[in-house]
Amino acid sequence: MLAYIMKTEQTFKTKTGFCHILTDKIVLTRDGIVGNVAELTNGKSIYRTLAIYGVFAIFMLYYAYQSFVNQEWFWTIMFGGIGIYLIYNVIKSSNYSATPIIERNKIKNVEFKPAKKFLTRSYFKVDFEQIDGKIKSRLIMLPGSMNNGTDETEKALEIMKSEGLIKK
Repeated sequence: MLAYIMKTEQTFKTKTGFCHILTDKIVLTRDGIVGNVAELTNGKSIYRTLAIYGVFAIFMLYYAYQSFVNQEWFWTIMFGGIGIYLIYNVIKSSNYSATPIIERNKIKNVEFKPAKKFLTRSYFKVDFEQIDGKIKSRLIMLPGSMNNGTDETEKALEIMKSEGLIKK
C-alpha cells in the first residue's frame, strides 16, 4: 500500500507551503509562518488583495492630482506613475485565482517561468477551467534563493515533467 501511495503523489516545496501532484488533481497546502500570513491575507480569493491595491492606487492618483494642482511636477509624475502601474497590475491580475485545488482534467496549460537572477523567483503558471467555465490562471511560486530555491526548482520541474503536465 505504501508503494502505491508513493507512486500516486509527488510533492515539492512552494513559496508558502507544498504542492501535491495527485493522479486526479493538484493540491496546494500552506505551511509555516509565510503560509499562515498568506492564508490570512488572501484566503481562497485574490480579490481582497486586488481591492487593497486598488484603494492604494486611488490614493496615489489623488496625491498625483493634488501635486498637479500645486505644480509639484516631480510628485505628480511619481504618484501618477505608481497609481497607473497599480491599476494596470490589478486589471492584469484579475484573471488569477488563489484556489488550493485544481482538477487535472480541467488543466489547459502549464507553463514554467524561470527566475530572473536577483529579481524574481521561478514559478509555474497553470491555466485551468473553473466550474463556471471561465479560464483562470494559478501561479505556483517556488522557493527563493534563500530557501534552497535552485534545488527545489529543479525538483519541481522534474516532477511536473514526469507527471506530463509540462512537455519535455
